[in-house]
Amino acid sequence: MSTGIIVQYIGFQAKPLSREYTFHVRGVAEERDFTLNIANEAFISHRARYQDAPAICSERLQAELAAHSNNPAETRFVITAAELDSYRAARSPKTPQKLWGRKPKEDF
Repeated sequence: MSTGIIVQYIGFQAKPLSREYTFHVRGVAEERDFTLNIANEAFISHRARYQDAPAICSERLQAELAAHSNNPAETRFVITAAELDSYRAARSPKTPQKLWGRKPKEDF
């Protein structure tokens, strides 16, 4: 992505089957609005959290802008289950490895 581009989160609308997140992108030459959808089922099944949804959509939009020199042909995108899983895995806390194994059970 080149410099001089501004991505602004506008808000969301709750629809019967999904939530639509809207972003406004201002570049050097033009301004465009992008809409990204996350299925309601993703929130119900706890694959996505409501407070993470704008960040999930922003990551996808940034990737699309970077892949298409800030000018993707489409303005509507659907967040996939794989993208949700990837986002969650990247941010899940890592469990530290214990230095010692479990204490063996003693028979008394």
